[in-house]
Amino acid sequence: MIHTPGSLAQALTAAVPPLTPDDDEARSWAEQELTNPVYAEAQPTPFDLFARAVADFLGDLLNPQLPAGLESVFAVVAVAVVVVLIIVAFVIWGVPRATPRGTPASAVLFGEAESRTARRLRTDAEEAAARGAWDDAVVLRFRALARSLTERGVVDAPPGATVHAFAREAAVAFPDFTAALETAADGFDDVRYLRRPGTAELYASVTRLDDEIAASRPAALPGVPA
Repeated sequence: MIHTPGSLAQALTAAVPPLTPDDDEARSWAEQELTNPVYAEAQPTPFDLFARAVADFLGDLLNPQLPAGLESVFAVVAVAVVVVLIIVAFVIWGVPRATPRGTPASAVLFGEAESRTARRLRTDAEEAAARGAWDDAVVLRFRALARSLTERGVVDAPPGATVHAFAREAAVAFPDFTAALETAADGFDDVRYLRRPGTAELYASVTRLDDEIAASRPAALPGVPA
């Protein structure tokens, strides 16, 4: 069979599919192409999205001109630094806890661990006095005096404070008891460091001082209401 040039062109056109697909064919081709695993692997992971969001935030905050190519690296480094700082804070200071009202600010008093309240220290001092343990009674009652003023917010007794430093600070708030505070501090040092034994009279004087200061209002200080 002999084809004329016109019939041959028509035959070739019919044998070759159209180069421009219709809408349905274009949609079908696109769906088939997107099923290729290469496209799935190219999609960002959730971590990538999170890192980019953090990088955008920190970049806008610290450096609005941060190059786009460094966003992920910057975010990973920033998150790592924050996590390390949080861990270090927990290791050094422990997990933050709510401090109940009336709880002493420091669990150390005059260089020793002491977490009891003033009320509990007074009770323990009375029990020691009832047993005739005057050394313990004197020490506990003076600690009760110091802890009481700390709880009232009148005197701050940091962990390294000595009894005489406390007595001088307390005397500023209670000038009428300056001499008695120094005497009680001397008695505490004498008993605590075994220079002389405690006595019923010394315990009675520290107890009286504690009771009188507990019933007194501190003097008005500049800038601090009484």
